[in-house]
Amino acid sequence: MKFRIQAACLTTLALASAASIPAASAQTRLSEQDQAWEFLRQPATGLIAAVREATAKYQDVNKAVMDGYAPVLGCVSSPDDGVMGVHYLRLDLLGDGAEDAAHPELLVYEPMRDGNMQLVAVEYLTLAENWDAAHTDGSPPSLMGQLFDYTGAPNRFRLPAHYSLHVWAWKYNPKGVFSMWNPRVSCAYFTPAD
Repeated sequence: MKFRIQAACLTTLALASAASIPAASAQTRLSEQDQAWEFLRQPATGLIAAVREATAKYQDVNKAVMDGYAPVLGCVSSPDDGVMGVHYLRLDLLGDGAEDAAHPELLVYEPMRDGNMQLVAVEYLTLAENWDAAHTDGSPPSLMGQLFDYTGAPNRFRLPAHYSLHVWAWKYNPKGVFSMWNPRVSCAYFTPAD
């Protein structure tokens, strides 16, 4: 008797779960364009909110330049992974040893067809030599719970070994908010004069 009741309960649960799968799948199958609009429409929280608050004024690349950011590396892309975009570095923040959500070392822009630059992300970057000397436990840097990625040297950027964290706060990234590369960003309209 107990076995029949358990079997009946399991069968009922299985049928209920199976019935709810198509409805849930339909809701999660938003088009990529819908996901992009939804991402920008939803109120930001955590690190994304902090980045948007700190960098809203840099929607205008001229304000970034006035605050000491300068373009470096051209438009960074990968044939396999997507694009980062055009990085604007504030050199005085690079060696300061502090990871502060309000002061990203790099702002990342996408060159647009009309010649403007659209802010899409920020990058926090710290040199591995400095970080590792100050943190002998071998832990990587983190910011508001997000671990940084490690890039050894030599590397394609001709930078020393470093830790970095990208935050795609201003453009949807199907690979994830903290991924290095974004397949929705393009360097098609980049010219070296940018």
